[in-house]
Amino acid sequence: MRVVDLHCDTLFKAVTEHTHLDDEAHEVHPEQRGDSRKLQCYAIWLPDSYSGEQAEATVLTAAKVLQSECRRINFKLLCQGDDVAAAFEQHRNTAFFTIENGLALNGKIENIAKFAALGVRMMTLTWNAANQIGGGADAPKTGLTDFGKEAVREMERQKITVDISHASERLFYDVAAHTSLPFVASHSNAYSVTPHRRNLTDDQIKLIIRRGGLFGLNFHSAFLNGNPDSACTDDILRHAEHFLSFGGENCLCFGSDFDGGILPKDIHDSSVYDNIYEMMLRHGYKETLIEKIFFRNALNFFENFDNPRKM
Repeated sequence: MRVVDLHCDTLFKAVTEHTHLDDEAHEVHPEQRGDSRKLQCYAIWLPDSYSGEQAEATVLTAAKVLQSECRRINFKLLCQGDDVAAAFEQHRNTAFFTIENGLALNGKIENIAKFAALGVRMMTLTWNAANQIGGGADAPKTGLTDFGKEAVREMERQKITVDISHASERLFYDVAAHTSLPFVASHSNAYSVTPHRRNLTDDQIKLIIRRGGLFGLNFHSAFLNGNPDSACTDDILRHAEHFLSFGGENCLCFGSDFDGGILPKDIHDSSVYDNIYEMMLRHGYKETLIEKIFFRNALNFFENFDNPRKM
């Protein structure tokens, strides 16, 4: 099996709990079977309670930890300029370094280039609160600040993908107005299926599709089902169906939120992808579509993002 996961919080655990990425207690496990392949986006989460200085320092620590761990367990850590699809096929486990919360910038535009040099490939502009870039899901009336407008332009210049998961609705539309490249919602579901402030409205879904971006199906119970205690893998299919109903077959991916979210009763760890694949087959999904959702859409996006003339 081949799979790309746009978001997990395993790196945060490795940094703060001093564990290894392949610790058995984590929900993300390395791919070890046959010719299976995985590209895992490892996000360093920065809580809103952090100061800017603490957030910036944590990113630098996380970069060292991720580099060291990838060497230790023979993961290929992908950097800008790498052939993403080729590396994915050549290595059983590949990794992207991502940031969850633009608080990481600590108000310094120059940190964007610094983080790009460290290998950062994607960054959410906020977590749930407002920061110097703009408003999160708990700050619905706050859009991009002047600093935020400069930041998204510089992120595009430095080839760091803008991630609008956790963004306020106003911030989302400000990003659309002040960017030229596609952007992603790495771990967000459909609001029409589960009306949670962290999920995407139909208009947002349509806009991401028009822009050629991505949205990653999130496994967090409260985003899957309005009654979180009842959440299960069937809800993943409900959200997938909704995204696909707008023509999102080239944009739909996974963004599990493993090691950060609260999982449904029938999801324990990353081995669930086998079950999801079989579930989609049983529901009549063609294998070509399943492969798009599992890995091809994400690989195509990142290959093209590194080569803007293709976009």
